[in-house]
Amino acid sequence: MQGTIDGFSYGLVTPVVAFLMACLGGALGLRCTTRSMLVTRSWRAGWLALGSAAIGSGIWTMHFIAMMGFSVEETPIHYDRPTTFASLGVAIVMVGVGIFIVGYRGATGTALFTGGTITGLGVASMHYLGMAGMRLNGKLEYNTLTVSASVVIAVVAAITALWAAGQIRGFLWSVGASLVMGLAVSGMHYTGMAALSVHLHHTSTTPAGDSATSLLAPMMIGPLVFLCLAGVVVMFDPLMVLGRPDRTPVERRPGVPAHSVGPRPGHRPQRRPGRDRAHGRVRTPQSR
Repeated sequence: MQGTIDGFSYGLVTPVVAFLMACLGGALGLRCTTRSMLVTRSWRAGWLALGSAAIGSGIWTMHFIAMMGFSVEETPIHYDRPTTFASLGVAIVMVGVGIFIVGYRGATGTALFTGGTITGLGVASMHYLGMAGMRLNGKLEYNTLTVSASVVIAVVAAITALWAAGQIRGFLWSVGASLVMGLAVSGMHYTGMAALSVHLHHTSTTPAGDSATSLLAPMMIGPLVFLCLAGVVVMFDPLMVLGRPDRTPVERRPGVPAHSVGPRPGHRPQRRPGRDRAHGRVRTPQSR
């Protein structure tokens, strides 16, 4: 028997809050990625790690806030704790790999495509692993074409967002990128949910695992606290807002040395009017 799926049990509350969480995680993570490109290599890894954790936590929180509004009328839904935790780890690790590639290789060319693809696949993997943690009296089946579309949305969104983060054009630029990423992550989530169908079992037993309210609500406290702390770090770092590097780079042009090391060959320095100490007399520009 086919189950009756309702992805909006609480109306627009869950999708709107989920979108805002995806935007928050994306804004913090992309801004940290931008910040990593403005510092020396010794500090870069720390900013990239913070950005990876922010994006991973944001999209994971977004997913399970949206899942709070998901229900199947004929059966209760429970969640497996280890699988749910694993989905958070997968999100942070895979997003981190993609961000570190872009952070160290630059947001252009092959590095951008590779890093963005891995980041997008991390978003999709988190979603479907989280769905695999669902426990209900039924079997989950997916439409292959719709699932493929959701993965493409995640990858394209990740590449676009990382490209925007690599432009280093100020805070508003990153905010725009985070809105695009939040919209795309939410779109990917609901596209993936549209691919889902539930075939119910002919049993009425209580599924294993924990209910959404007893598991998801306490689990989301940690990522939410982390996102708040990351937000504090971003707000109190002036370079995050101004988008200026730690130091002014030395201009290097062909044929012009970075620092003057002495007089150039064939160049005779011009004497200023004053006293010639060697002869004890005053020289002027007219005297020879």
